[in-house]
Amino acid sequence: MDYFLDVILPLPLERYFSYRINEAEAQFIQPGMRVAVPFGKSKLYTAIAVSVRENITVAYEIKDIEFIIDEEPILQDGQIKFWEWIASYYMCSVGQVMKASLPKSLLLESETVIQINDSTIPDEANLSDHEFLILEALENRKALKVDDVMAILDRKTVLPILKEMLNKDLIVIQEELYNTYKPKTEKYIQLATEYKDEELLRDLLDSMTRAPMQRQAIMTLFMMRAGNKLVKSKDLESRADVSRAVIKSLVDKSILLETEQEVSRMLMDAQEGNELHELNEGQQKALLEIRESFATHKVCLLHGVTSSGKTEIYVRLIQEVLAQGKQCLYLLPEIALTTQLISRLQYFFKHQVLIYHSKYNLNERQEVWSLVLESKEPYVIIGARSAMLLPYGDLGLIVVDEEHETSFKQFDPAPRYHARDAAIVLGKMKNAEVLLGSATPSLETYYNTTVNKFSLVELKQRYGDVKMPEINMIDIKEKHRKKRMTHHFSDTLIEHMKDAFTNQEQVILFQNRRGFAPIMECNTCGYAPQCPNCDVSLTVHQHKQQLRCHYCGYHTLIPIECMACSSTDLDTKGFGTEQIEKEFLEIFPDQKVARMDLDTTRGKYSYEKIIDQVESRAVDCLIGTQMLTKGLDFRHVSLVGVLNADAMLNFPDFRAHERCFQLLTQVAGRAGRTEKRGKVLLQSYNPDHMILQQVSAYDYSTMFNQQSEDRYQFKYPPYQRLIRITFKQRDYNQTLQAGQWFVNALNQIEHGVEVLGPEFPAVSRVRNLYNVHVLVKIGKKHSPETVKGFIGKVRRSFESIKQFRSVRCNVDVDCY
Repeated sequence: MDYFLDVILPLPLERYFSYRINEAEAQFIQPGMRVAVPFGKSKLYTAIAVSVRENITVAYEIKDIEFIIDEEPILQDGQIKFWEWIASYYMCSVGQVMKASLPKSLLLESETVIQINDSTIPDEANLSDHEFLILEALENRKALKVDDVMAILDRKTVLPILKEMLNKDLIVIQEELYNTYKPKTEKYIQLATEYKDEELLRDLLDSMTRAPMQRQAIMTLFMMRAGNKLVKSKDLESRADVSRAVIKSLVDKSILLETEQEVSRMLMDAQEGNELHELNEGQQKALLEIRESFATHKVCLLHGVTSSGKTEIYVRLIQEVLAQGKQCLYLLPEIALTTQLISRLQYFFKHQVLIYHSKYNLNERQEVWSLVLESKEPYVIIGARSAMLLPYGDLGLIVVDEEHETSFKQFDPAPRYHARDAAIVLGKMKNAEVLLGSATPSLETYYNTTVNKFSLVELKQRYGDVKMPEINMIDIKEKHRKKRMTHHFSDTLIEHMKDAFTNQEQVILFQNRRGFAPIMECNTCGYAPQCPNCDVSLTVHQHKQQLRCHYCGYHTLIPIECMACSSTDLDTKGFGTEQIEKEFLEIFPDQKVARMDLDTTRGKYSYEKIIDQVESRAVDCLIGTQMLTKGLDFRHVSLVGVLNADAMLNFPDFRAHERCFQLLTQVAGRAGRTEKRGKVLLQSYNPDHMILQQVSAYDYSTMFNQQSEDRYQFKYPPYQRLIRITFKQRDYNQTLQAGQWFVNALNQIEHGVEVLGPEFPAVSRVRNLYNVHVLVKIGKKHSPETVKGFIGKVRRSFESIKQFRSVRCNVDVDCY
């Protein structure tokens, strides 16, 4: 009898592939194990086993698997089913979900390996310089990868050279699998067995009078060896105040024995923190309501104003779930938020806290994956959206904090999932309770509570009965007219900042644009430098003396004169966080300032450094983009200044008003979080705008009702679903033709499904690729699965047309 194995390949292919296996392999392999399989002419891939079948017929030649990688599955039961749901709902392949889920170190990489051909003796006279360098490197090293050859020759086009060397039989090429995971090891020291006798040890120490450092190291080790435990080499060096060379010389003399052991990167020391506060009456009532709602609905929305103590409620619920021996997932939209929350949770849950996000390296991610998979004890996993894809076994609770945040949506590459929505489905699959928390819930989530799909619990009072910050509008049109502006600061804002600094309080300034200025313009001819790869002007970054594109990363030096007319009269338009920082220091040269935006938080620990500076009051003013609006808890901030509230209102997006309300309410919530009432100053050219008035009154329900009415009129979520199809290609006309062909095909969908486009977006060219959008609106009467199935068929037909082969087609479900 023949046996066949269905596997998932980490490729954008719509189906599973089958490979031949023998009877022993069929009995050993379990779903979720990794196997190495050949695919294509010479590639090897890591695939995930799905199921074993007998006697099948397929249209292609069935190959044998290369080998089985795992002895135990690396996925939990039901995880493949969850992957299949993501692939089905978000219209991508299971292989793409697999690639997004698994740490790269578990996806063993197939790389081209070059080795010297021992059977050929090279004729050095006929070798080119490049060939000679490659052969010389291969004599010193057993094998090279293509990347190594590029580095040796300092050029990117090396394949023609390698092909020529292959023709001359100078080298051989093979595909090999490489595991990129490197376990972390620590060196441990102990005394050699014979010196464990005290008499011999005393004799040894007496004989070492001329080697005082070595003697000191042995004596320190003797004192540290409580209960005969192994001692870390690093600890011994620092405690005895000796160098590594001293320890090494003792090891060479066989007086000390050194062993190397694997240690976890995830074990962290317990952080200092505060005891849990007693819940106030409002929090206790909310906690009770949440528990009751979980009995009827598995999803509950906690709508609590900023600083109402939502985190305390989460901690209580996590404690209960961990006590039952179940895992918890705590999803946050921003890595900056995880850094502040980690120290608080580690104080309560010690080593049971695991962190997972994109700033972690491959090895750290694999260790978290293994700890969650093995689940030897219940953990609370804190992380950004990717943490939702870990292999949960016994999941009891999912908390999605700041659930309204757009950061939960993955835009590129596929799968383009929304972590909040996927977490709700994961909770249903794992029979876990899901708690969504926000001070400004998204319209979709709040709408679901009005139709009884989710339950709603409200917290309307701040913790400690602190009043909500007082929000005042500043009309900067009037201030400009009366010449009361200093740079981009009104006299009112400067006055309040002076008062805050006098009272030893901190200030937050919010400007949702990084860099110095978005445009540099010539005052003589009006020319503004544009990105050569994208349809946007270059942003000025004065700190690095660069013009940068925020879409593709292109950068160039700030010009001294206009590139069009050679005039030196250049000026900047608009302003970003960098310019605000410079102007602040001109007005307040004695105050310390920090900036939190994408430019200052690129490093792994950069968030921690900035947050620590603010918490320890080493910084008087924090300037930042939307990063600092997301739930950060600063105890000494009394004033928040928004330098231009209008910028967020005028986006060409149906969510612009909702997002503006959320962003301004959230940034206002950073002020006055302890005893004293905070103050918020919003600078605007249009202070009477409906949304700004709703923000100043904290009137969420009026905003929800007005926006819901608009959405209903214009057929937008939550009343209709959106699917955006994007076409990308270098040629303008071909991209437009592709979009038009797709729209013509989609117009055959049943009546009532609206197809809009093709349309070029505001930034139509990015990285030299033109973008064309087609929008599909699906009403409540229509089945989304049927419409998606039709779009899938049209996409397959589209991809088979030779004319459009080079056009990329991306489908984004729920593209908001």
